[in-house]
Amino acid sequence: MILHAIADDVGPHGMFVMGHDADRVLVGADATFWQAFTAAPEYHDGKADPIDRYSKRVIEPLAARVQAQAVFPSDGPPYAPFIKWAIGTGRFWQSPTGMMVHDTAGLMISIRGALIFDAALKPAPAQPSPCEACTDHPCVAACPVNALSDMHAYDVPTCKAYLDTPPGADCMKLGCRARRACPISQTFDRADAQSAFHMKAFRG
Repeated sequence: MILHAIADDVGPHGMFVMGHDADRVLVGADATFWQAFTAAPEYHDGKADPIDRYSKRVIEPLAARVQAQAVFPSDGPPYAPFIKWAIGTGRFWQSPTGMMVHDTAGLMISIRGALIFDAALKPAPAQPSPCEACTDHPCVAACPVNALSDMHAYDVPTCKAYLDTPPGADCMKLGCRARRACPISQTFDRADAQSAFHMKAFRG
């Protein structure tokens, strides 16, 4: 019941329950997030970190209502181990690119916060990675500079250098080609403007 209550609470704010384990519930941006966020005051006030502030405004009161502790990826250092938590839910896996893939968001993952509970939740059963059935690995082939050709070594400098070139404008405007190439990402329908926002933040 608590998972349904959380989902109902965050849904109107463009978020959904991305997964949970025995102690934590991860909340992330869904395909309607950009519409909800751009209607919020944080988007318009000109202050720093608008998405982080919006996420906290939504999730912190929810945590108080469900008697949980709210933790956010932006809190730190030290930073909470969100990747470990995500993998532990059984709904995230490491993709061939090295980036995490989610069962419904694909590579379009944006975890906005976690709710930490004292009482144990019933863990979800583990599922096989969708990448196991995706033998062509279009996510790897899509990168125009092979920055993701080795899942253990993401070549960040090469990626960022490409983004500063005219051909790199495609990734800057529409989002990382590798993320877009994932078949699951293509069904998630994240707004291009949201992807562009994240790419601008990534490039710095």
